[in-house]
Amino acid sequence: QVQLVESGGGLVQAGGSLRLSCAASGRTFNNYAMGWFRQAPGKERDIVAAISRNSDFTYYADSVKGRFTISRDNAKITVYLQMNNLKPEDTAVYYCAARATTFYRTAAEDYDNWGQGTQVTVSS
Repeated sequence: QVQLVESGGGLVQAGGSLRLSCAASGRTFNNYAMGWFRQAPGKERDIVAAISRNSDFTYYADSVKGRFTISRDNAKITVYLQMNNLKPEDTAVYYCAARATTFYRTAAEDYDNWGQGTQVTVSS
């Protein structure tokens, strides 16, 4: 098991940027593929981006390609989500998730470690 704590959310105007961080506990962080998900009110929790445990592979939802970048620093046991050119439709609670495998999956049910979430609100 790994404990995850997200930070970096907030209120930003459309076109602005935020960087989310997800700090993990434990010495086995580099054994986990990581994902960022988001959930808006009344909607399902959807994948935003994911990264393999060695950063060799990344995935982005079509809605964020070219605007968001996922990265990880295994030495700092932290995964990041850089979000640029934010849009009102990006408003959601963003969750960090970990999966104890080399490669990521895109379905929320494939992850068994979750953070508490951080709110991102983009005003128009």
